[in-house]
Formats: sequence, structure tokens, C-alpha cells
Amino acid sequence: MSQLVQVAVGVVINANQQILLSLRAAHQHQGGRWEFPGGKIEAHETPQQGLTRELHEELGVQVQSAEPLCCITHTYPEKQVALNVWWVTGFSGDVEGKEGQAWRWVPAKDLSQYQFPDANTPILRAIEKKLGLTGP
Repeated sequence: MSQLVQVAVGVVINANQQILLSLRAAHQHQGGRWEFPGGKIEAHETPQQGLTRELHEELGVQVQSAEPLCCITHTYPEKQVALNVWWVTGFSGDVEGKEGQAWRWVPAKDLSQYQFPDANTPILRAIEKKLGLTGP
């Protein structure tokens, strides 16, 4: 089995209860699917530092407030990832795809209409629970 890849993921939510998604490039692992922005955590970083750096590098936003949402380990045939997922409620800057990626704000209730990497299924459940979108 390959080494576990540590990843910081941001569920960025705005005042209108919309969540920021970005589209993975076709040549990437799980390419052509929508994802919550983030990326690999560097060896010298905490998960929150990695989150802050990745969201700035990818989308030009500065994280101002975030709290842990969930941690997920998922095994794909070609790699294993540990997703450190953060609920980002405060940020500054205008979103732009600094790596050429498409992005959009999506109402939380509409997330099920998008195709995500397999590892993101537990994140979707955590969002539903956080926002009270699930039944009793």
C-alpha cells in the first residue's frame, strides 16, 4: 500500500448558505469531478496551516475562521488519503481559480446534484448534519 497522503479540505460556506466547489482538472486523480477545495499538507504544517495555504494558492482567499468538521481516511486502488476537513465560515478576498480551475457557489441543499470523488461522501453527510438537512 502506498503512503497515506494527508490532505486539508475546506468546506467554505458564505452568508447565503452556499458552499464553494471547484472542478478537478481532467488529468488529475478523480478528474472531472467537483470537490471541496484544499490540497496536500506539507510536512512542516498543521492541518489548519495547510488549509490556509491551499485556499490562498488555489482560490485567492484568506481563511479568517475555521473549525474542524471531520476527518476521513479513504483508500482508492492507487492511493490512500486522510482528509482533514474544516468548516470555513470566515474568509476574505474574491474567489478566483488561480490554477485555471472552474469554481462555483452551490446551495447546500443542491450538493447531491454534483459528482464528487468517492472519498467525499462522508463530507457530504457531515455537511447535511451540520446544517440540519437530514431527517430525524
